[in-house]
Amino acid sequence: MTQTKNSRKGVQVREQSPGGLLSITFKNRATVGKIVQRVVHALATLRPNYIHFPDTAEEKEAVAIKFYRIARFPRVLGAVDCTHIKLQSSGSADIAENFRNRKGYFSLNIQVVCNTDNQIIDIVARWPGASHDSYIFNNSAIKAKFERGDMNSFVLLGDSGYPLCSYLLTLLENTNNPAQNLYSEAQIRTRNVVERTFGIWKRRFPILSIGIRTKDPLAQTIVIATAIIHNIACKNNDIVLENEEQAVDNFPNIPHEQNDQRGIGVRDTFINYFEHLL
Repeated sequence: MTQTKNSRKGVQVREQSPGGLLSITFKNRATVGKIVQRVVHALATLRPNYIHFPDTAEEKEAVAIKFYRIARFPRVLGAVDCTHIKLQSSGSADIAENFRNRKGYFSLNIQVVCNTDNQIIDIVARWPGASHDSYIFNNSAIKAKFERGDMNSFVLLGDSGYPLCSYLLTLLENTNNPAQNLYSEAQIRTRNVVERTFGIWKRRFPILSIGIRTKDPLAQTIVIATAIIHNIACKNNDIVLENEEQAVDNFPNIPHEQNDQRGIGVRDTFINYFEHLL
């Protein structure tokens, strides 16, 4: 026996006996689209509550201690990287090439900073796939925080797609001694949390790998909504094993901007620290 409990235009909710199970039937795509928009926009408004970069001294110290436990790399607040989220459509033809990435498909290039718990603590979801990682970082609010000195002597870790600076430590192009080797090994191991986060996030939401079918800017909002749900799941210990093939985008890093001299000096200070661990 099936009984209609409630209905709206384009949507029917039925109670099916036995067991009192509910089934929801959507009669047209327009209705589904409107519901999706309402839900993701409502979720996106929760961003300040669930995507939070450490601000207080206590929060910073707590985060840095967890990063230190990975490979004894001190003063780290987050690992930063970008990942491409495939789009089924780029929207209007006049801007299509802005969304075509180096692998030839349309995407958004999403910058994420994560912590050791695989939570996304900062996200930038507004740049098309042709945008370079370093360009996105240079125009981000998180860089502005570090530039203002809000983060004191704490740092981020990034790959070779980013320019070295005093608060963003990257790998050495070549290592020539044991201290440099130890620095590079610790940097890679510590920074790997962001690759692991990408793998878990995309496995939790296959749409991020298969491709978002809606057009920008709704696609941006969907990405933010999935990041919020991902963080909620992480906080509630909802474990998803990452797929190793999914975890890495395999996008080659292209030459970054020139490293600044202050950044070289700060990195040398960290290398000296690792020398004392030998």
